[in-house]
This record gives sequence, structure tokens and C-alpha cells, in this order.
Amino acid sequence: MKRLLLLASALMLGSGVQAADRKLVLIAGRPSHPPGMHEFRAGCLLFQKCLAGVPGLQVQVHSNGWPTRLEGGKSVDDNTSIEAADAVVVYADGGGGHPAIKPDRLKLLDAVAARGAGLGFAHFGVEVPKGDPGEAMHRWIGGFYEDRFSVNPMWSPKFSTFPDHPVSRGVKPFSTRDEWYFNMRWPEGAKPATWLLSDTPSDDVRKGPYVWPAGPYAHVVAATGRREAMMWAVERPDGGRGFGFTGGHTHANWGDANQRKIFLNALLWIAKLEIPAGGVESAVTAEDLQANQDPKK
Repeated sequence: MKRLLLLASALMLGSGVQAADRKLVLIAGRPSHPPGMHEFRAGCLLFQKCLAGVPGLQVQVHSNGWPTRLEGGKSVDDNTSIEAADAVVVYADGGGGHPAIKPDRLKLLDAVAARGAGLGFAHFGVEVPKGDPGEAMHRWIGGFYEDRFSVNPMWSPKFSTFPDHPVSRGVKPFSTRDEWYFNMRWPEGAKPATWLLSDTPSDDVRKGPYVWPAGPYAHVVAATGRREAMMWAVERPDGGRGFGFTGGHTHANWGDANQRKIFLNALLWIAKLEIPAGGVESAVTAEDLQANQDPKK
């Protein structure tokens, strides 16, 4: 029987039949903010388009938050795609309305992570309340934005050096003006995350104003001269991978080839696919950036 199985596997490979594709699920949050900001749906559909040619990858986008279905005339969670996912990314508003922090959803993502699936969170999606949601983020991606501890100024960090990490492949120095959060809440005593994007905020940036609340916070000002992480990655004990990305407020910034590349690299990495030596190459036009934006006043 073992010989038959090995022979069947060899025949499949010889005939060009590949193993099942890796499944990446992108959860795009509901519309918020003025046009061109928090364009979660447009961003996720752009990522899907950029990854369309990657062999062995299926990308599924769920718009307007957590996937649901009608059951008995009521909207209920539809977890089918998440249960089968090899990686799940949430690009959405956070805080108390974060789509992943309902108790049943926390349990589901814990189960998904326990079997080694990747998890990623972008922009406001890295902010969750303290307590169970914050502890979950520590388990999943190694850190999170904590209200009144972390900060969210509009500024232009200069990303000029990168670690020797697969997600950094092919990424060249860049700078975009955005709501780049920093001063994340890291777990005490845990293995440090790998900082993928980092810079040292100036004293003026530390003193604010922050987008909300305006600040400044004494503990942030007191950390003058300290380098801060705006994107990071972890390899979890369960075998899964995770990342956090604090930019992504301004949709037009996905037009920057290097910001886009490091994010697309991260999507492949948490799905456990090989990242090309030069990183994920993609071309985005002005029309691509305008496409699929939510209708907003």
C-alpha cells in the first residue's frame, strides 16, 4: 500500500498536478473616514489583484467586515473560509469595534492559529482593547496598539535599513506620509518580534499632536531618541507566523512600490509560500488605486 501511495504521488507530480493551493483570506473592514482613507475594501482587492499571478495561492476577500450569511432571516457568522484558511489578514477599524474580538471569533482564530495558520493585522486593525483581545494579539502577532499607551501621529518615517528576513526581500528605502502608529505594547518576557519597518521619531513627532487623542503623552515624550517599530513579524511556537503593519491609513500610499512590496511579501510569508529573491513584483496604475473605493460623503 505504501508503495502504491508513493507511486501515485510521483505520477501526480509527473503529470503537473500540484498540491492544493494555499488559501489567504483578507477581511476588509466596513467603510469609515473620508474618501481615500481607510479604504479597506479597495486595499484588499488591490492586494488580491497584485497576487493573482502567484503560483499556489488563492486569495479570497470578504468586504464589510467579518463574513456572514443569512440564516432564518438573521445574519450570522459564516466561518467556512476562515476555518479552511492557511492565513487570515484583518485590515479594518479596531478598538472596541474590531471585527475579530468577539469571544467566539477569538476562539476561532485561536484554533486557526493552533494548527499553524498565519495571522496578520493592518492599520487600525492592530488596535484592540486591553484584556483578552490584547492577550490574543500577543499570542498571534507579538504586539498591539494600546489606547493611550501607543500613539498615531501623521508623519513621514524614513525606512532606510531592513533586517535579513524573507519579508524584506527586494525592498528598497522609502518614506510615505501616513498615520504610522508606534510605541506598541509588547509582551514582557516573550521572544522579541522582528522589526521589519522602523525609524526614530523626532522630538516634534513625539510631542504631537497625535491624530486622537491629541496628546502629548509623557511616557512617549520621555522615550526621545528611541527607535520604534511600524511593522513587525513573529514566528509562533505553534508553527504559525504573524505580522502587524501600522500604516495603511492613506490609500494612495499603496502606490509606493516599496510599501506595497513589503506588505505583499508579508502576505506570502504568513501563508508559508516562498518569496522571490527580489520580492513580490507588482504594477499599480492610478486607475487601480481609484478602483473599488467605498462611496463616501
